[in-house]
Amino acid sequence: MTRRLGRCTVLICLAFTACQPTTGPEGNTIDTLPRQLTTAERQLIDSGNKFAFELFRAVNGEEDPAANVFISPLSASMALAMTLNGAQGATWDAMSEGLGFGELSQSEINESYQDLIGLLRTLDRRVELEIGNSLWNRIGFEVEPEFRSDVEDFFQARAEALDFDDPASAGLINAWVEGATGGRIREIVEPPIDPLTEAFLINAVYFRGTWTLQFDPADTRDAPFRRPDGSSVSVPMMAQSDGSFPYASTGSYQAVELPYGGEAFAMTVVLPAGGTEIAGFATALDAAYWESILAALVETDVVVLLPKFRLEYEKLLNDALATLGMGIAFDGKRADFSLMHRDATEMELHISRGKQKAFIEVDEEGTEAAAATAVEVGVTSAPTTMIVDRPFVFAIRERLSGSILFVGRITDPSAD
Repeated sequence: MTRRLGRCTVLICLAFTACQPTTGPEGNTIDTLPRQLTTAERQLIDSGNKFAFELFRAVNGEEDPAANVFISPLSASMALAMTLNGAQGATWDAMSEGLGFGELSQSEINESYQDLIGLLRTLDRRVELEIGNSLWNRIGFEVEPEFRSDVEDFFQARAEALDFDDPASAGLINAWVEGATGGRIREIVEPPIDPLTEAFLINAVYFRGTWTLQFDPADTRDAPFRRPDGSSVSVPMMAQSDGSFPYASTGSYQAVELPYGGEAFAMTVVLPAGGTEIAGFATALDAAYWESILAALVETDVVVLLPKFRLEYEKLLNDALATLGMGIAFDGKRADFSLMHRDATEMELHISRGKQKAFIEVDEEGTEAAAATAVEVGVTSAPTTMIVDRPFVFAIRERLSGSILFVGRITDPSAD
């Protein structure tokens, strides 16, 4: 074994995408899971949703109030969970606590992710959801056999050693990412690879779904959308008036849920009350508030007005993850990844970057993660109107398990 001494790093890359879908076959509504979730799976999902909003809040706190934000908590947590197999001691404790895993053991975490990946992939044949994982290590940096086997077995990860000094290696890794994201994310690793980087752990999530009730392109009209600074921009606004959807309205927000395919997956759109600052609303949104919004949804005849938009987003997550208590994993002097490599402490092995790139597109046929608008129409009275013509928050989730795949805020649908 060639031992590389000095300050060495591991880069976690998180890639995910949204894609304009195609119309799927007709089918029945999916209203139950194919099996009962285990206690560990339920805890993993609950912790994942808590992590989702903590990460979303941390990212929102770093961004300009006028910026669009779009992240995949599922992608982030899965990449970090793979890395967790290489950590121990205080590093494992900090990462586990930051991810909200509570008393779950490493084996329970691995087994629950393995089962969750299989469940989400096959739940709805009318929705395409692909989850890919990979481990790429520098030739000469020999990861521990148990770490490699855990990543391969539980996360179905491709594990391969490459010559990182070869300029072609970055291209090989990026080609895998491009294939795993339907061609939407073409570069997650920037060439040339840093000589101090020893490994990449990469997660990719690809979602492709059609609305259960699609929007008619003939009904799309340009309409003004108010930005956070008070200015307006004209955007294509879609309209849907043919169905009923889960809907809620309070003094603080309006919310509507738009299903995809067989209705196992849905987008939930939350429109804060007029005059509410979107950055503050997004930062205040936590798992408990989210659950209260979902609990308030009631099937209602709704006219939905939803802006079309396309967005690319890239974010370095180091500071956000440190805010969640994982700072030790990024510190070469303190991090302990000795279950990944036997000389980790001597090498000062640590996570150098957690990076995400995303693409999302929303149109009349469907989306991967986007915003939706709803207007309630009563049978004998004037309709209650929910017009998404100002900044809003949205999430894409699997309704039956509650798993959140994506979450974001839109302040300007015209900005890509």
